[in-house]
Amino acid sequence: MAKMISLTIDGHPITVPEGTLIVNAAKQIGIDIPVFCYHPKMEPVGMCRQCLVEVGRPMIDRVTGQPVMEGDKPKIGFGPKLETACTTPISEGMVVLSQSDKAKASQKEILEFLLTSHPLDCPVCDKGGECPLQNLTMAHASPQSRFLFDEKHHAEKHVPLGDLIWLDRERCIQCARCIRFQDEIAGEPVLAFYQRGRATDIITNSEPGFDSVFSGNTTDICPVGALTTADFRFGARPWEMKAAASICAQCPVGCNVTLNTRREAKSGGKVVIKRVMPRQNEAVNEIWMCDKGRFAYHFTEDANRLAKPLVRKNGKLETASWKDAIEEIGKKVQGNKGEVVVLASGRLSNEDLFNLKQLADGLGGEALLYTHMGGGELTTSFGIPAGTNFSGMGKETTILVVASDLYNEAPLWFLRLKQAAERGATLIIANARETKLERYSKFAVRYSYGDEAETVSGLTKKNKIGEAITAAENLVVLYGSDGLGLDGSAAVAAACAELVKGRLGKPKNGLIGVWPRANDQGAWELGFQPADNLGKLLKGKTVYVVAADPAGDDPKLEAALKGAKFVAVQELFLTETAKLADVVLPAQAYTEREGSFTSGERRVQRFYPALPPRGETRADFAIIAAIAKELGLELEGRSASLVMDKLAASVKTFAGVTYRKLAETNEQWPIVGRGDLYYGGTTYENKQGLGVQLALNAPAPIPSISVEFLRPDEDQWLAVPITRLYDRGITVSTSELLRAHIGEATVLLHPETAKKLGVAAGGQVKVNGFRAEVRLDATVPASVALLPRGLGFPINAPAVAELKKA
Repeated sequence: MAKMISLTIDGHPITVPEGTLIVNAAKQIGIDIPVFCYHPKMEPVGMCRQCLVEVGRPMIDRVTGQPVMEGDKPKIGFGPKLETACTTPISEGMVVLSQSDKAKASQKEILEFLLTSHPLDCPVCDKGGECPLQNLTMAHASPQSRFLFDEKHHAEKHVPLGDLIWLDRERCIQCARCIRFQDEIAGEPVLAFYQRGRATDIITNSEPGFDSVFSGNTTDICPVGALTTADFRFGARPWEMKAAASICAQCPVGCNVTLNTRREAKSGGKVVIKRVMPRQNEAVNEIWMCDKGRFAYHFTEDANRLAKPLVRKNGKLETASWKDAIEEIGKKVQGNKGEVVVLASGRLSNEDLFNLKQLADGLGGEALLYTHMGGGELTTSFGIPAGTNFSGMGKETTILVVASDLYNEAPLWFLRLKQAAERGATLIIANARETKLERYSKFAVRYSYGDEAETVSGLTKKNKIGEAITAAENLVVLYGSDGLGLDGSAAVAAACAELVKGRLGKPKNGLIGVWPRANDQGAWELGFQPADNLGKLLKGKTVYVVAADPAGDDPKLEAALKGAKFVAVQELFLTETAKLADVVLPAQAYTEREGSFTSGERRVQRFYPALPPRGETRADFAIIAAIAKELGLELEGRSASLVMDKLAASVKTFAGVTYRKLAETNEQWPIVGRGDLYYGGTTYENKQGLGVQLALNAPAPIPSISVEFLRPDEDQWLAVPITRLYDRGITVSTSELLRAHIGEATVLLHPETAKKLGVAAGGQVKVNGFRAEVRLDATVPASVALLPRGLGFPINAPAVAELKKA
């Protein structure tokens, strides 16, 4: 335990751990020392000098080494100069004065210097209303300037650092927060200072500009209006917007976010989302989020959203009433109850999935999870328990990442594992190819595609790696689907479960699945299972597809659905699958309702409605309950909280989970909030719930899974699926800002493979008939072609492929 130090700040005594900085100690007792360059998540630099305070220390007799006493108290000696509160650690008996005349005069002078070159454009600045410089000027600065307006420094006002972030160089105060965030936190030093003195500018040194998936965070921590996002720039004023707590639905991390909304004329008087901001949860995303989560919200407001039910009549889908649509489903399902196949994805909430499972079980049908990744039944038993937090992992912990490119699959886990490694955790990366996280690993294990499970099983036999795994006090294993399909990932999950099975239920130990969707873990917890032979299961059956587009992903599944007896689809858009349906039901987006997701860390978190429902759309759980009622089954459909009550009473791992419990919060560090924007940035304080980690299922036997190894002929290649952060999925492609990041369908080849095919980088090849642009990567095996999922290739597992020059 750290040694505790007692000191006094502005007359208030406080005791804090040794090493605490003055600015942080003051914050803990409600004293806000103004800062610009300092941020509690980054190393202090003392650049802006705004936090200068008077510091006194007990005077020490040089002869005796004892404090000089003044009565019954040590005599305090103040230095001749002020000290920066953001770089000075506290010491025993220290006395800090942040409100003395000397300190206040310094704060006033620093602000005056900053304002000499700052434009007076607060009325049109995007930061107005939540600007630290504006707030501190009002609190500490002089009402008049001694400098001439005509001598103000002028610079470029509209500089695109990339296509997502704009820079106003005239507003920049050179605090370097953005540069330091990209270097220290993101590990992508793509910003830098250029020139010197008054001519100093922020530049991007990457191609393309500001090449980082965490770029939006720099606008949150910028203490002025210098950095703004392309979607919010000149879009609204902070005080005009309402804030709704939500959960990011793009990946299994479950980042806590806030949706800022406003009713506006240019949107036809509708309430729209103006921006997405991070919401503090130190156990999940801290105060950060990735650009995908920040900018991929437009799908919920897209004009092509379904607004009314559709029923097929005379071969065409026509608008119908809810009554007619539900009755049509009831009529077709009634005589085929035992043949019903429910196919759902992890885009749905826990409440939706619970009602779906109840419906499938009540009809004697099957409840299938639409996914390319297996092994989830093991994460429900061997997953991480309550009390596990990446922020608490250091030298005593070993973290193993297998078959996962976290930078593309779960960016915030990439950040948090990077930070854990920097705190001393032993990071082991096992993959067939190099990933960005590997640069922070202590050990990197390379295997051939097809050898994943065997490699994991043999890790404990390797000298230093085996010792790092077996001797570690804590062991967390994350596995994904990089280069794998359903069977391959299930085999890897089984091998990983063997590594952690002796640590069952111990905090900071267990198995985590890096799922392709936000609530895949919730689906596994509720009993959904994937099917390797999905096409065969769909043919000739009565199929109910919810929040999935199998026909749009794979021509074989499209053919299978065409051979089904009856197809009902519940969706946001008229997808390729919906176009084949006999009945289409319009669902509400998660931004229009309440519900909960279960993250990959098995943390149930609640989201709240931010927008009014579109047209006649209904919540998924309510639609499912209406169908159940038509078929003679009773399911809860009145509210999500009532569904959760039934879920918690029925599913053992959810026992005790209620919406009230999900809304509970506790004090977090650093302290952030809308009243103190200069300390933690514009991140929202979490007042709506930190979530609850689920209990573990009783451990089941770990299956032995064998996977067929594919051996291409001499003129063939092994096509291997990988994941890219931005794909053509409907939740991303509807964002105009992100379309340029999706790009064309690509294939990654070894230079020798491209040479053999007679193509260069940027050339075109056909992969089993599908056209793709060639990108070269010397780390790709010569017999392998890497194909990103979700870019037009129907590939979710390794397959033998023919490559030809297009």
